[in-house]
Amino acid sequence: MGRPEGLARPPLVSAVALSLLALSLLSTGASSLPQPLPRVFLSFEDLQASQSFEHYSISDKAMDYRILQMDEDQDRMYVGCKDHVLSMDINNITHGTLKVFWPASTSKIEECQMAGKDPTHGCGNFIRVVQPYNRTHLFMCGSGAYSPVCVYINRGRRPEEQVFHIDSRTESGKGRCSFNPQVNTVSVMLNQELFSGMYIDFMGTDAAIFRSLTKRNAVRTDQHNSKWLSEPIFIDAHLIPDGTDPNDAKLYFFFRERLTDNNGNTKNIHTMVARVCPSDIGGQRSLVNKWTTFLKARMVCSVLEEDGTETHFDELENVFLLETDQPKGLLVFGVFTSTSSVFKGSAVCVYNMADILTVFNGPFAHRDGPNFQWVAFQGRIPYPRPGTCPGGAFTPDIQTTKEFPDDVVTFVRNHPVMFNPIYPVGRRPLVVRTNADYKYTSVAVDQVMAADGNYQVLFLGTDKGTIQKVIVLPSNHSLHEDLILEELEVFKNQAPVTNLRISSKKQQLYVSSEFGVSQVSLHRCHAYGSACADCCLARDPYCAWDGLSCSRFYPTGKRRSRRQDIMHGNPLTQCRGFNLKAYRNAVEMTQYGVKNNTTFLECLPKSPQASIRWLIQRDNDRRKEVKLSDRVLSTEHGLLIRSVQLSDQGLYYCLTTENSFKRTVAKIRLRVLSEAMVSMLTDKQQSPWAWASSLHPKVLLAAFSPAESLAVQQYCKERKELQNLQQRQQKQQPPPGPLRGDLAKLKPLLDRRKSRNRRNHLPEV
Repeated sequence: MGRPEGLARPPLVSAVALSLLALSLLSTGASSLPQPLPRVFLSFEDLQASQSFEHYSISDKAMDYRILQMDEDQDRMYVGCKDHVLSMDINNITHGTLKVFWPASTSKIEECQMAGKDPTHGCGNFIRVVQPYNRTHLFMCGSGAYSPVCVYINRGRRPEEQVFHIDSRTESGKGRCSFNPQVNTVSVMLNQELFSGMYIDFMGTDAAIFRSLTKRNAVRTDQHNSKWLSEPIFIDAHLIPDGTDPNDAKLYFFFRERLTDNNGNTKNIHTMVARVCPSDIGGQRSLVNKWTTFLKARMVCSVLEEDGTETHFDELENVFLLETDQPKGLLVFGVFTSTSSVFKGSAVCVYNMADILTVFNGPFAHRDGPNFQWVAFQGRIPYPRPGTCPGGAFTPDIQTTKEFPDDVVTFVRNHPVMFNPIYPVGRRPLVVRTNADYKYTSVAVDQVMAADGNYQVLFLGTDKGTIQKVIVLPSNHSLHEDLILEELEVFKNQAPVTNLRISSKKQQLYVSSEFGVSQVSLHRCHAYGSACADCCLARDPYCAWDGLSCSRFYPTGKRRSRRQDIMHGNPLTQCRGFNLKAYRNAVEMTQYGVKNNTTFLECLPKSPQASIRWLIQRDNDRRKEVKLSDRVLSTEHGLLIRSVQLSDQGLYYCLTTENSFKRTVAKIRLRVLSEAMVSMLTDKQQSPWAWASSLHPKVLLAAFSPAESLAVQQYCKERKELQNLQQRQQKQQPPPGPLRGDLAKLKPLLDRRKSRNRRNHLPEV
């Protein structure tokens, strides 16, 4: 990349300064919207060096680790990937992992390849269903090279038994797992019955929500009925209570679908949530072996503009349910993306279960008028209300769905859609990212108790292989402020994160991608530094200042020396008595600039949330704010001065302010060299060390950057200590006696070699 026009490279600028200069110029010219930066960013190598990170993979090849099934009671996590099922210890996923090799049959692989399917990403047995069947067995299904298969796996009664093997014959997985491994399959096991959302045919045209593995009759959605399902992509499924009666609990399926108009043309994509009663066995005369309780509603995640228009994030990527004390207080977190031609971005919306239930208890949608527009159904709604479960609180006298009247079943078949959409809490997203170089792929949420209340910490996976740890704080009545506490690069090859799981019991986060599974601690307090102010400004509810360091916060611990303020993050009130002023002043550095050339004064604030001010103090004058212009630019990394003049000479202060807490991050004394001095230093006809030996060592040292000066000073200090140590040792040793034998013969050779050493050493500093 060429040098920006108008910027001449100065003779005395370090490589670090030049790279920072390039980054600064690029950032000032960027056209994208500003994105929040993480307070702490740790690369994959940094994480590997820490004690709070583990990574596991079977091989270096892409194995598509996607299914993570947690069993905290057994301290195990079951992982499904290509041709393998894994049983991992959730305390440490790299220790004691049990593996079952379960490939597709050779004949099915050959048939798959003959059909023209991808031999690497299609013609294998990709595990897509991992569900607990009973206390000793798991039920698992894989794509089987486009011929789905299922087996039972014996996992033992207790984890210490180290039992993990296939314990049944292979059976058909049709209606339980999609043929195409690239198409999502979602599943839930209830009372040894499997409920799946998948595609039931080889061509991938018949989508269904299916109940199988049952002693009762199999039940599915109405086939090829776009009112029910229209090219859905299933995301997740959960059983959610509805009141206190267990018979009223319903199974919710989250998916996005492609809508079509009356002519069959694709219009757009909507995110939907559908629900059925697990006890549904179909109708008596209509909808035989079909769901008679199927209803669905649209989930909206949008930003309301000032002119009243809505910018929609329509494509659901992932769902996480956060349980609360009350069933109707359940929160549903969804990650949405938008790939429209107008803009690209991600958003996180949170929905209250009470609002979802209100929509399903509201009006039904009905097509009416000459253009078949959707309107609210105004006619008579039959009893019992369509979508109600038999044997529940509202239908105690009806035991099965076959007892539903014909008008109820007919109504459900023709009116499966609710009229009102489901809006998120506050009718706005919790987190929004637009025009960023990444998008969110998954979410997991932890409820954390802090000193000043309960907070929700979001762990967001990206398509760049990173995890963002985000907390959302109320900043005023209409807006929320989200802070990225830290960002962790859990996969070095930037493989997209495919799944996230949290163990609140172990305080661990588990992450999967195509290339492996990683384990990270939920709290990493040491990453915020060793100062009370930095720990307080981090505003991480997992962490608090304990009087000595930033450490794990325990709500039941001693309160005398703990300092934590998540809501305001004000170290002025929290860190009094903890040497607060020591963090405000920086060590003065000297830096040389060249007249009429470019100089960069580096200043890296402790936090990306801090605002930066530059002050200058010239000789015999008070400090004044640096006047910014086209020649003097303030960037994220420091102060860039184009065409340095003698008037720029002075002591520069880099001041940062965060939550009213001010500190001096850098003090740089800038000295400007004249052109005559530069020509003398760069005169090639002089000996390379002639000019260096004529200068005072301190003047020579000042020509280096601050980082290079520190390195040289450290080297000189260590060299001097080594010389002093050698002198002390020589004084303690007795004088050597005359050499004898082979040593006497070797001495003349050594003396001759020493005489060859060159004498043009660097002048001593």
